[in-house]
Amino acid sequence: MAASELYTKYARVWIPDPEEVWKSAELLKDYKPGDKVLQLRLEEGKDLEYSLDPKTKELPPLRNPDILVGENDLTALSYLHEPAVLHNLKVRFIDSKLIYTYCGIVLVAINPYEQLPIYGEDIINAYSGQNMGDMDPHIFAVAEEAYKQMARDERNQSIIVSGESGAGKTVSAKYAMRYFATVSGSASEANVEEKVLASNPIMESIGNAKTTRNDNSSRFGKYIEIGFDKRYRIIGANMRTYLLEKSRVVFQAEEERNYHIFYQLCASAVLPEFKTLRLGNANYFHYTKQGGSPVIDGVDDAKEMVNTRQACTLLGISDSYQMGIFRILAGILHLGNVEFASRDSDSCTVPPKHEPLTIFCDLMGVEYEEMAHWLCHRKLATATETYIKPISKLHAINARDALAKHIYANLFNWIVDHVNKALHAAVKQHSFIGVLDIYGFETFEINSFEQFCINYANEKLQQQFNMHVFKLEQEEYMKEQIPWTLIDFYDNQPCINLIEAKMGVLDLLDEECKMPKGSDDSWAQKLYNTHLNKCALFEKPRMSNKAFIIKHFADKVEYQCEGFLEKNKDTVYEEQIRVLKSSKFKLLPELFQDEEKVLSPTSAAPSGRVPLTRMPVKPAKARPGQASKEHKKTVGHQFRNSLHLLMETLNATTPHYVRCIKPNDFKFPFTFDEKRAVQQLRACGVLETIRISAAGFPSRWTYQEFFSRYRVLMKQRDVLGDRKQTCKNVLEKLIQDKDKYQFGKTKIFFRAGQVAYLEKIRADKLRAACIRIQKTIRGWLMRKKYMRMRKAAITIQRHVRGYQARCYAKFLRRTRAAITIQKFQRMYVVRKRYRCMRDATIALQALLRGYMVRNKYQMMLREHKSVVIQKHVRGWLARRRYGRTLRAIVYLQCCYRRMMAKRELKKLKIEARSVERYKKLHIGLENKIMQLQRKIDEQNKEYKSLLEKMTALEVTYTTETEKLRGDVERLRLSEEEARSATSRVLSLQEEIAKLRTELHHTQAEKKSIEERADKYKHETEQLVSELKEQNSLLKTEKEELNRRIHDQAKEITESMEKKLVEETKQLELDLNDERLRYQNLLNEFSRLEERYDDLKDEMNLMVSIPKPGHKRTDSTHSSNESEYTFSSEITEAEDLPLRMEEPSEKKAALDMSLFLKLQKRVSELEQEKQSLQDELDRKEEQALRAKAKEEERPPIRGAELEYESLKRQELESENKKLKNELNELQKALTETRAPEVTAPGAPAYRVLLDQLTSVSEELEVRKEEVLILRSQLVSQKEAIQPKHTMTDATILLEDVQKMKDKGEIAQAYIGLKETNRLLESQLQSQRKSHENELESLRGEIQSLKEENNRQQQLLAQNLQLPPEARIEASLQHEITRLTNENLFYEELYADDPKKYQLYRISLYKRMIDLMEQLEKQDKTVRKLKKQLKVFAKKIGELEVGQMENISPGQIIDEPIRPVNIPRKEKDFQGMLEYKKEDEQKLVKNLILELKPRGVAVNLIPGLPAYILFMCVRHADYLNDDQKVRSLLTSTINGIKKVLKKRGDDFETVSFWLSNTCRFLHCLKQYSGEEGFMKHNTPRQNEHCLTNFDLAEYRQVLSDLAIQIYQQLVRVLENILQPMIVSGMLEHETIQGVSGVKPTGLRKRTSSIADEGTYTLDSIIRQLNSFHSVMCQHGMDPELIKQVVKQMFYIIGAVTLNNLLLRKDMCSWSKGMQIRYNVSQLEEWLRDKNLMNSGAKETLEPLIQAAQLLQVKKKTDEDAEAICSMCNALTTAQIVKVLNLYTPVNEFEERVLVSFIRTIQVRLRDRKDSPQLLMDAKHIFPVTFPFNPSSLALETIQIPASLGLGFISRV
Repeated sequence: MAASELYTKYARVWIPDPEEVWKSAELLKDYKPGDKVLQLRLEEGKDLEYSLDPKTKELPPLRNPDILVGENDLTALSYLHEPAVLHNLKVRFIDSKLIYTYCGIVLVAINPYEQLPIYGEDIINAYSGQNMGDMDPHIFAVAEEAYKQMARDERNQSIIVSGESGAGKTVSAKYAMRYFATVSGSASEANVEEKVLASNPIMESIGNAKTTRNDNSSRFGKYIEIGFDKRYRIIGANMRTYLLEKSRVVFQAEEERNYHIFYQLCASAVLPEFKTLRLGNANYFHYTKQGGSPVIDGVDDAKEMVNTRQACTLLGISDSYQMGIFRILAGILHLGNVEFASRDSDSCTVPPKHEPLTIFCDLMGVEYEEMAHWLCHRKLATATETYIKPISKLHAINARDALAKHIYANLFNWIVDHVNKALHAAVKQHSFIGVLDIYGFETFEINSFEQFCINYANEKLQQQFNMHVFKLEQEEYMKEQIPWTLIDFYDNQPCINLIEAKMGVLDLLDEECKMPKGSDDSWAQKLYNTHLNKCALFEKPRMSNKAFIIKHFADKVEYQCEGFLEKNKDTVYEEQIRVLKSSKFKLLPELFQDEEKVLSPTSAAPSGRVPLTRMPVKPAKARPGQASKEHKKTVGHQFRNSLHLLMETLNATTPHYVRCIKPNDFKFPFTFDEKRAVQQLRACGVLETIRISAAGFPSRWTYQEFFSRYRVLMKQRDVLGDRKQTCKNVLEKLIQDKDKYQFGKTKIFFRAGQVAYLEKIRADKLRAACIRIQKTIRGWLMRKKYMRMRKAAITIQRHVRGYQARCYAKFLRRTRAAITIQKFQRMYVVRKRYRCMRDATIALQALLRGYMVRNKYQMMLREHKSVVIQKHVRGWLARRRYGRTLRAIVYLQCCYRRMMAKRELKKLKIEARSVERYKKLHIGLENKIMQLQRKIDEQNKEYKSLLEKMTALEVTYTTETEKLRGDVERLRLSEEEARSATSRVLSLQEEIAKLRTELHHTQAEKKSIEERADKYKHETEQLVSELKEQNSLLKTEKEELNRRIHDQAKEITESMEKKLVEETKQLELDLNDERLRYQNLLNEFSRLEERYDDLKDEMNLMVSIPKPGHKRTDSTHSSNESEYTFSSEITEAEDLPLRMEEPSEKKAALDMSLFLKLQKRVSELEQEKQSLQDELDRKEEQALRAKAKEEERPPIRGAELEYESLKRQELESENKKLKNELNELQKALTETRAPEVTAPGAPAYRVLLDQLTSVSEELEVRKEEVLILRSQLVSQKEAIQPKHTMTDATILLEDVQKMKDKGEIAQAYIGLKETNRLLESQLQSQRKSHENELESLRGEIQSLKEENNRQQQLLAQNLQLPPEARIEASLQHEITRLTNENLFYEELYADDPKKYQLYRISLYKRMIDLMEQLEKQDKTVRKLKKQLKVFAKKIGELEVGQMENISPGQIIDEPIRPVNIPRKEKDFQGMLEYKKEDEQKLVKNLILELKPRGVAVNLIPGLPAYILFMCVRHADYLNDDQKVRSLLTSTINGIKKVLKKRGDDFETVSFWLSNTCRFLHCLKQYSGEEGFMKHNTPRQNEHCLTNFDLAEYRQVLSDLAIQIYQQLVRVLENILQPMIVSGMLEHETIQGVSGVKPTGLRKRTSSIADEGTYTLDSIIRQLNSFHSVMCQHGMDPELIKQVVKQMFYIIGAVTLNNLLLRKDMCSWSKGMQIRYNVSQLEEWLRDKNLMNSGAKETLEPLIQAAQLLQVKKKTDEDAEAICSMCNALTTAQIVKVLNLYTPVNEFEERVLVSFIRTIQVRLRDRKDSPQLLMDAKHIFPVTFPFNPSSLALETIQIPASLGLGFISRV
């Protein structure tokens, strides 16, 4: 399909951004060809119009589907471009905390600036042997690929590590070397990696410095060749260095430092050995103070100096040479302080007796005058003469700095040579792996000669990288038979030609250096003339004539020409070198004696990233003529030669690439700066690799994987039997353009973007299918829900309606009845209420009406009187107002009229002249007069009416006034009467007050009397109550004290019991740990033993040349050295002569010393184990004693009774034991059936009986003493019981009642408290003394036990001696013991003569007994001497008739056939007799040549063990200790030989583990010890061993069984290991659940089951095989459970470890697969009845990891559920799984970073191991529980198929 068709709505693209480099956006509408603008929406929701380039019309790059984001390999991305690469790296680095990513054949490593737990030995083991694509990207995967290809292809390898300063190159190289040292098996032998790491402090101190970007920046490149032998084990190493930055010695930029070694020297100047160097602070020296930053935060230079010196010592640099190095370095510092004084412009001089130069000359051992002269002068030679010329001050400073740089460079090379000598291999090197740690492409603001050389080197490396990539691509295409089409890529050969070809930059530079007056400017002009406008890669800057630009593969770089010539010439005056060569200091001439070697390809050259224009440097004039040939080689020429040599080395090897990326410039952990990352990706060639991959067919699928992934796009009719044809048919339909894909032989190749298109189609198809499924299921669910709801609704309605109808009918009945009741009730109530209301109303009406009438009357009266008063007042007021108004009106009228009259007068005067006027006036006046007359009449009438009214008012007023006067008179009379009455009342009140005061006084007196009486009574009662309270307090205190004492005793008991339980648990844990350590030690011992045997065999092969006719020794013959490692003194003493006779003893001295050390360690472990067991016993005894304290006190004679009972019990048990032993001994001695018993050896048994009797008597005496001590202990228990310190309550009450004074009561109370304290302190002191006595008694008991053990050991030793020596030894021991005991008791009873006298009497009695015993033994000696003579004769006869040993080759295996065991014959005793000379044949036929399969199928389980034990029984019956020892030794050696020969066969190892355990159980079952005889039949008890205690051999056999068990675990681990990952993780047990995701160049192992692929069924079949074999061999059920538990642990650990290291396996579907597989394993356990074996618990971490993959991972509730669920996983494992979780389909969601942070916060307080991986090599400590056999020995018959006809049943 066309690319433009992918730009549809909702498609996501990348657009450039100045801050984030690239931003993600989404299309808002479809793109149509011809559109100039794209409508986009950014992720933050902002809409944007993106304009396309009108010229190119290039669309923005598409974004990959989310399912492909975070892939392990960048080439797995469908769209391969810069933003996709950057985003994928950022997601992996920030979200998943993954620092490694593949980019085709390149490993991209981002520096996390944080220590990560991913470099442990467990991770190394996990990556060892794995394919590179099967595990997550890692530096170990690259190292494993290189190691594997070296071994497989027989070709040398190289790992090229490049990157910026601070990107982590050195760390990556170091981890790669550690991996080689670990997997090659030489980490503990050659220690080459340790030596290389030891060289790191040296190389870092002299080659690393602080820069602005890195505090420990490597200022040189290095190539380390790690050499391997033919077995691919590390044998040596060699280091080559490149381009040391010499300019840093003399100049440092701001905030930078010189090399670390100078500051380390200055920090260590106070040391005594450095006093002669006359050093000081770093700020004193010119060469160390220029950067202004002499101290690095967090770095102690003095401590680093110590590390440097230790590393020098480790690498063989002696102290004298070290001091020589430091002298030279100190001399360089002092040389930098040398100053020059100018005499004129062309000459200078050194000040006289200049101190820095004096110190320099003293340290260097040169003449002051000579050095001062040649620092200021130079020698010029012409054809005819030589003359000396002074130089200017500037040239002198440059010459001084050049000399310092030259000395330092030669010293650097000298140190590198010595490091190489220390790492040199003595054995011939077969192959090597080179690790190149070199700088990456560099570009700065100011670039000089150093950057030019670095970028030149990177051009060469990039060319080599491109050629290798195309070679791999071509091989892949040819292998798949795809036509090879030339891909257009950037070929940097023109750039390389520009630099190194004839007339290139370097050639012109060397030519200019040869010119007498050559300068940087003239060289620049030559460059312009030669290359400008002729070479497209060369440009000239617009604004400069002293710079040039080269277009490198990564970027354009502008180089400043200033300083190029000076740095290229690296001028050092020969005269100065000659002065140094003549030094008396022997190390200094060494540096210059072989300069042709020093200036070899490893030569140092200035390599600096410092803008050197800050320091003005003028080129010194070159010296013609006399200079040596080597000095004429320029730095550029040397670097070009070394680079060519490096490229030849790399081209001769298979390269592997590691590109280190620096994520930010601030060293912040897990912080990603997109700009810096893109710069480095462009510079290191990763993006170029991506571009090359994208140009071809980057996506590649096998046909099976394609079919599995895109099966959903096929119809049923499209699926054919041929997968290849099916895929072809489907692809032709899906992708129309056939150029977008190619069909290879086994793979389909896709162009970039096609996989994304297929994924889109697949996602659309799945989405449509999901929608259809959802639609159908939701419809069905809704219909089902609707029908269910409808049915339920109908049912509910029916019941509800019936209920409602019934309720309604009931309601109607109740309503009718209620209405009737209400009617009568309401009638009664209303009637009653009406009557009450009527009566009340009438009463109220009567009262209210009377009240209203009275009020009305009063109101009328008041109104009438008010009206009268108002009338008069109003009249008076009206009159007053009328008069005032009238007067005012009159006055106004007068005024007005006067005015009018005046006016009228004027008018009249005017009008007087007119008659008419008068007439008119006259008419008006008449009218007015008439009107006035009428008004006067009306006013007269009103006046008369008012006058009448006024007279009437005066009459009423006079009457009222008379009435009021009468009332006033009456009131005056009543007032006088009241006054008289008031005076009488006052007199009466005064009398009453007097009486009251008297009454109050009387009452107060009465009250005071009563109060005194009450107070007296109260005080009396209070005193009584206080006395009672004190009495009760004393009682309660007494009870409290008793209770406290009881509680304390109880608490002590509980705490002791709790402590005992805790200590018991701790002891059990310690015991398990000790058992594990012991078994690991056994494993190590067996490994060393095998190695010793191998070395011995190799030495024999090397020393002894086989001769013709040489007869091979018997296969059963073996050294007895290693069989008694853990045995007692007896076996060691007797085995010592045999070991001394070994001829190879001297040759194996080293192993024997190790053997003895291990032996000593085992004995120490046994003692420690015994002490722990004793400690456990003591704790149990303490618990028992603590419990005994709480019991009731015994009666008075309890101690005596307890003593009697204890003594009786001890005596009875001892008597029983002694009787049993005596009976067995007597039976064995007095039997007359066998002729051997009547032989002359019988008195030896009597001697043994006598010694046993004496020992038993001694034990009886000891036990009696122990019983006495125990009785004393019991009596002391009685004595320290809590005493009753309180008196009886009644007596105390009486005493208190007698005490009437409060002081006496208080004193009594205080005294009582003091008494209680005293008694309590006495109780505590008695308790302490009791505990001390207990400890001392315990110690005595322990010493008695030790004495008893010593007695038993001495007895055992005596039994091995001849009779005479035995008697003497026993007497000597007895005398020694009695002497020691006598001295002890003399000291003990020194103060008590009576006890000492009693002791002496008992001692005399015992001496008499001993004398009697001595006489008896003398008689026995005489008898034994006679018997010895008889034995000697018999032995001589046997030796004459002895037969020769039969060799193993002479015996032919007989066919194995089933043999039936006949019925028991009464005469058989369950023993097998064989001759001494047949022992080798017995071991050969029964052990060495026995076939386990035939024995397991046809014979009874454990038959060889039974036969061997029956032979041991017979030897015991004969009392032949040599025969027993020889048989057991041969048996153990034979089993070891069989396991060594066929140790990788599970059946053989299982068979001999089963038989060894059965042999061990037989030795226990028939040992005669009571603990092992509980399940025996009486007949089996008769078969117990009678003469020998084989406990020591039981320990040896137990150790052998442990070794066999460990070997069995290793065998089954080797068998299961290849199956686990494939069967548990990769194979799809449930087909179709998970599809295969697109992968990159590193293809993973297919999860589709092929013919050779292991599945879960393969694992279960193998488990069935293991289980059936172990059951057939009769292995103990408990041991089978332990083996199964170990197997399941291995399965769980390996599966989980691979899950934690494989990102593609961490998905929801894979979690379901794992849970299904685990359920199948659990089903297998249930079928085999092994669920209680603990095997299921070992799978718990894997189960929880699978659950973690499937649970929801969104909310805080999910986080809480995960934290509570995953208790078997560590925090690191949980976080790792969440980080690795990868959706397989687009419907799954990724885990958010915030959710992972929440999990980390919640698990912050969990204390668990920080280790990420489980220890898959861990072996649980094995135990062998005693399992007695019910098989009777006398019923066992020997089948003829075993070839044991030479033994007979007894």
